[in-house]
Amino acid sequence: MDRNYKIDEWKIIEEGFRPENNRASESVFSIGNGYMGQRANFEEKYSGDSLRGSYIAGIYYPDKTRVGWWKNGYPEYFAKVLNSPNWIGIDIKIDGEELDLDRCKILYFQRELNMKEGVLFRHFSVRLNNGIRADIKSSRFLSLDDHEIGAISYTISLPEKGGRINITPYIDGNVVNEDANYGEAFWNEDSRLTDNGNSLLVTSTRKTNFSVAYAIDYCLYNKNRKIDLEPVLHSREMYVGHSFEIDATSGNEYTLFKYAAILSSQNNTVNDLGQLATAKVRKASAKGFDMLLTAHKNAWHKKWDESDIIIKGDPAAQQGIRFNIFHLYQTYTGDDKRLNIGPKGFTGEKYGGSTYWDTEAFAFPFYLMTSDLHVARNLLLYRYKHLGKAIENAAKLGFNKGAALYPMVTINGEECHNEWEITFEEIHRNGAIAYAIYNYIEHTGDKSYLEDYGLEVLIALSRFWRQRVNYSEPKDKYVILGVTGPNEYENNVNNNWYTNKIAQWTLRYTLDCIKDVKSSAPAKYKDLSDRISFDDTIETAEWKEIIDNLFFPYDDNEDVFLQQEGYLDKLQQLTSDIRAEERPINQHWSWDRILRSCFIKQADVIQGLYFFEEEYDTETIRRNYDFYEPRTVHESSLSPSIYSIMASRIDRIDKAYELYLRTARLDIDDINKEVKEGLHITSMAGTWLSIVEGFAGLKVKQQKLYLNPLIPDAWQLYSLMIRFRNKLLKISISQGKAEVHNLSDKQVCIMVKGEEKTINAGDKEFFKI
Repeated sequence: MDRNYKIDEWKIIEEGFRPENNRASESVFSIGNGYMGQRANFEEKYSGDSLRGSYIAGIYYPDKTRVGWWKNGYPEYFAKVLNSPNWIGIDIKIDGEELDLDRCKILYFQRELNMKEGVLFRHFSVRLNNGIRADIKSSRFLSLDDHEIGAISYTISLPEKGGRINITPYIDGNVVNEDANYGEAFWNEDSRLTDNGNSLLVTSTRKTNFSVAYAIDYCLYNKNRKIDLEPVLHSREMYVGHSFEIDATSGNEYTLFKYAAILSSQNNTVNDLGQLATAKVRKASAKGFDMLLTAHKNAWHKKWDESDIIIKGDPAAQQGIRFNIFHLYQTYTGDDKRLNIGPKGFTGEKYGGSTYWDTEAFAFPFYLMTSDLHVARNLLLYRYKHLGKAIENAAKLGFNKGAALYPMVTINGEECHNEWEITFEEIHRNGAIAYAIYNYIEHTGDKSYLEDYGLEVLIALSRFWRQRVNYSEPKDKYVILGVTGPNEYENNVNNNWYTNKIAQWTLRYTLDCIKDVKSSAPAKYKDLSDRISFDDTIETAEWKEIIDNLFFPYDDNEDVFLQQEGYLDKLQQLTSDIRAEERPINQHWSWDRILRSCFIKQADVIQGLYFFEEEYDTETIRRNYDFYEPRTVHESSLSPSIYSIMASRIDRIDKAYELYLRTARLDIDDINKEVKEGLHITSMAGTWLSIVEGFAGLKVKQQKLYLNPLIPDAWQLYSLMIRFRNKLLKISISQGKAEVHNLSDKQVCIMVKGEEKTINAGDKEFFKI
């Protein structure tokens, strides 16, 4: 494979500049801190192909929906996390010529992302058209210690002869979203200010009225000597900055330190934003780059100490998992229950930066098992806070009596996805919300969440499923018609097996939870029932009837669950029958051809077997796996990880490893040829799952922790850190041996290959595997 980046266990390294790959590299080298993110755009001007992107969590715009054919029920808008004012800009001119990597000769170029420390570094050497050679070194980070601070170190030297260097650090609010439906500008200027110390730009979004203040400060050094500057001030609409000139001598290095404070009205008083941002950037500048960087590194080291996965003997696999963990933490830290996880995080504009079912189905377990309890709880509270909107969304489609349909895409709880086959039909997303509640309580034992919030959500979801099914007289069964399952290469199908399964399970789980809460908190249960007009005698009887009589398509000849009714009417082919030049088919085939084919975008039946594995014996899982995997093209980023996990379940370690590498290196190696649009954040959580739940076989069942490990032949050892019931465990797997180290101050019980063991605080236990 022709890889774009070097294999390194802690770094992503790009050697040599390829303009045709620049957008992809801008995604891969993105940095973030959960509050904001920045694509790896250059600080200096670049006139070549680039997607400039700076994003702030929770700041969005309702871009009016653009469709050719309006249908009743369509959302009025598609929410977009906005490309925000550019704070990293530093224009450079040397003897009057602008530094622009698209217009000069590049002698050397290296870009490096240090994942251990959260720092983006770039070093390049160019010859300008005026003959001058310039060397540049830049480092930048978005502080994980203080989420409102970004900092840049930008060093220039002229190794052959001196020259006059003009430097302009600035903030530019003249930004656009490439995916804007009508080419609108989304920002207004509220105020701007420049003085000899710093610059300030305060902006607000149109329609949604979020305000964001950007303040920058800077200083210039020659080695350890600070240079006194007399800047020219620049102030025009949506732009503020300073420029100054220096006479640079050959061989000397000149370092500009640029600091930015970025404060939003999400977390600060609107009227004080400018003042607060200015004070904050001055404080950051007074601390200096090195002190800010040390605090930032320490915050990253703490993250890695509690979440790193170590793989020995396979550097490509090691680099892959760390890259995935790194971007997960850059995207979401869990400190703000108003925020959630967009499928592209802060790395691009596709999917609008909004919340999908991906969070609950894929990302939730990562934060549940690597972070403090409040992080996963906040993800659930995000959905609880939007329950009213979910009920409104269902009402728009004709449902009533408190039935809830959570949106396919949202920022504020309203549905804003406008493709009918997904908006109206991909209703399995409701089941993922219920499964996350189940997962949380199984892992944490936090029954208070169920009593105070979770049961109300589950009842609303179950009310939806009750109304969404209908009774079929020919089948003498309840059916669910006109849906799109996880496999989006088939739309408007009847009785998608996964959808029916997750609906049945949700109804059954809600009944169990009603029983629990009635027993543990009868007063809370009565208050909830009264508040939502819940008649448990009538409604639960209806649910039981559906649970016992829901239809599931099955084929006796193949002895497998059918993905949906009529699946075997399609011409049955295998992915090996597709010519290599036609892959991926979503970039080469017509949509009509894809819909008529048997090819599957992502795990569908296998997704259900993954969630509810304990209900099926190994042979059933193996038969279905062997039938569906050869028909799955894995053109969803979410697919390889689930198939990898299930391959581990049936002892197909080679296949599990093959698919692990595909998911782990999906973005680094740009396997699906789409990284230029942004990274696949929720797929990254799937990568983590393919090790933790796949190879390590970690599973919580009936509130007990199970470990059933395997190890790929290519690995000498792998170790992982997980939290269970607020206890931190380090689990190490080598060829033939497993070690569990209890790093907490309380004993823990764990089932290893069916054997129950109690491990005291601080102790280690060893097991043969």
